This record gives sequence, C-alpha cells and structure tokens, in this order.
Amino acid sequence: MPLASEQLSKPAAAPERSYVQRMEALQRANHIRTRRAQLKRDLKAGRQPIDELLLAPPEFLETAKVFDLLLAVPKYGRVKVNKILTQCKISPSKTVGGLSERQRRELVAFMRRR
Repeated sequence: MPLASEQLSKPAAAPERSYVQRMEALQRANHIRTRRAQLKRDLKAGRQPIDELLLAPPEFLETAKVFDLLLAVPKYGRVKVNKILTQCKISPSKTVGGLSERQRRELVAFMRRR
C-alpha cells in the first residue's frame, strides 16, 4: 500500500486531447511561428520599429522572449542584448507579455536612444 506522501508527490497528468484538438493547437502554433518569423524579418529590414512593438505588442508576440525579439534588431547581437537587459533589470527568459510597466518603459526609452 503506497504511503500518503507518495500519492501527493505524483504530478497530475495532463488531460487527454482528441486528435482534432491536437491538430487545432498545432495549426495555431504554426500560425504564430509564421507571424513571428515575418515580424523578425520586418525588424531586420527596418520596416517595423521595435519601440512600437514593445509598447503595443500584437497578441501573437505576448509569449515571445524579449531576448529573441531584440536579437532581430539590426546591429544587436547577444552581447549587446544581454547588456541592455541587464541595465533594464530584465531576465533573458522574460516574455514580451510578462514585462512590467517599469521594464517596458525603461526598455522602450533605451531602444529609442539608440
């Protein structure tokens, strides 16, 4: 007979999804990836300003990492992006939607000064 503590430590299983649900989720994920890739190309080409995206991010960008988004800006590599995030006190794993108002304002002000 298992102990009560053993029963509590088992993680809850994720609910089973039907084939249709899995395909819909896959389709949504692919759509988001495609739109993000296009947005990164627009950033790289200078067709989309980064500060506008940070101030009013589209829904598909909410779960994107700030680090990855900044890497798409011309002349910004890993070292420069890490330095910016450190100065703004933002974790490299932070998502665009997870930025606090202070972090967002500071990052936008920093990117506008460049």
